[in-house]
This record gives sequence, C-alpha cells and structure tokens, in this order.
Amino acid sequence: MKATNKLRKRNAISPVIATVILVAVAITVAVGVSYWMSGIAGQYTAFEKVEIQTGYSTFTTGTPSYWTITLSIKNSGSAAATITHVFVNDVLIEYGSDVGTAGTILASVGTDYSLTLLSGASDEVTVWIAQGTGVTFTSGTTINVKLHSAGAMDYIKLIRLT
Repeated sequence: MKATNKLRKRNAISPVIATVILVAVAITVAVGVSYWMSGIAGQYTAFEKVEIQTGYSTFTTGTPSYWTITLSIKNSGSAAATITHVFVNDVLIEYGSDVGTAGTILASVGTDYSLTLLSGASDEVTVWIAQGTGVTFTSGTTINVKLHSAGAMDYIKLIRLT
C-alpha cells in the first residue's frame, strides 16, 4: 500500500511547462516549414529586370551623317533576360552591326536580336540613326528608345540627340 501512495503523490510535468514546450516545438516547425516553402516558391518566382543604366548620343558628320546612341544595360533580376527587339519612337528597328546607308536606323542587339543577359550581367546596345530620306531628326530632339524582351517586358529610355 505504501508503494501505491508514493506513485500517486509523484507529480508529472506541470501544465505550464508542458504548454511552453508544445509552443516552442510548434514555432520551430512553423519556421522550418516557412523556410522550406520560400525555397520552393523562389524557384517559381524568378523574374527579369533590365535596367538601362546610361544612355547618350553622339553625332558624326560625313556621308551619311549619323547619331550613335549607346545604352548601357544590366539585368538586375533573378532570371536571364533576352532582348528581342529595339524600337525608336515605337517603330521597330532592323538589326545591324554598324551605321547603315542614309535614311536608315539600325541597332546592334547580339546576333539577329538575341542579346541574352544572365542575372547580374551587363552589356551595351548601340543604335545608329543615319540622316537621309525618311529620317528627319534634328539635334535637340528627344527620342524614345525601347528595348523589348522575350518575357514581354519593355524597357524605355528617352535620349536627347546631340
């Protein structure tokens, strides 16, 4: 009889300590699950973000006279970005590797409009605007240069022709 009385008098963990332990375990599990889920979500939420860091124009006299517009770009997003088209004042520009004939506007964007920037990478895009028939820009004119990406994003820079 004495043995059973000893067992009855022996107490378990107090309810307060048991509650504290359960809450600590629940919080630890919740933090672990949130880190795991954010890792999974990060794989599906990669994005491109191309920044046009600088843009300027220079004018070259000759035959033909032309402006050279240089854009320094950087992909500050978490996914690769591919520039597919260049527009000047919302007109699609043809691919070229140097100034064209009079009256043309050409842009150097990789090879056939395929300039891919990995996350954190930088590059330059050059646009040549040759004076002539159909191209009537003058010094002091502000033009809209737009880069279009394969991810359907547009990146715009206003450039004042010098």
